[in-house]
Amino acid sequence: MVTHVAAEMQGDERGALLAFIEEQRGGIRRALLGLTEEQARSCPSVSELSLGGLLKHVAEVEQGWVARAKQEPPAIHRDESNWHECFRLADDETVASQLAYWEQVAAETEKFIRSAPSLDDSFPLPPDPWFPPEGRVSLRWLCLHLIRETARHAGHADIIRESLDGKTAFELVALEQAG
Repeated sequence: MVTHVAAEMQGDERGALLAFIEEQRGGIRRALLGLTEEQARSCPSVSELSLGGLLKHVAEVEQGWVARAKQEPPAIHRDESNWHECFRLADDETVASQLAYWEQVAAETEKFIRSAPSLDDSFPLPPDPWFPPEGRVSLRWLCLHLIRETARHAGHADIIRESLDGKTAFELVALEQAG
């Protein structure tokens, strides 16, 4: 569910982009409120998506893109052979551990974006077959991509949560505000 994002201070494009990323993160975090580990790992539809798996995926994706922007390798290398693993919590992973990891990733994203000389600064896309050869993107593109990626999965999270226990995004916002 979309919640209100306060208007940025005049000229604070970075702040606005980061606020929209955080708003979408909140949608995924709210979808996990009050669930057991078993519920967070369950797949209540024909899809293999679970709330815990979505949480892990968005944290990995965000970390990976910021690492690429810094021209460092992602913490976890994913390709066709192990891509499915980023959508499932491993036996030793918990919702709490993934939320803590994502909090660290989010702090690093904010620090990196706020300290960059310009949102026009660019970095090379990985040499994966789905990207244009020798393509480059800006830090602005990175922020917009993180908004899109996180929002897409926040929508999935709403549907999964409602399938689990009937709670809608509106109820989850109220639950979050209550406590």
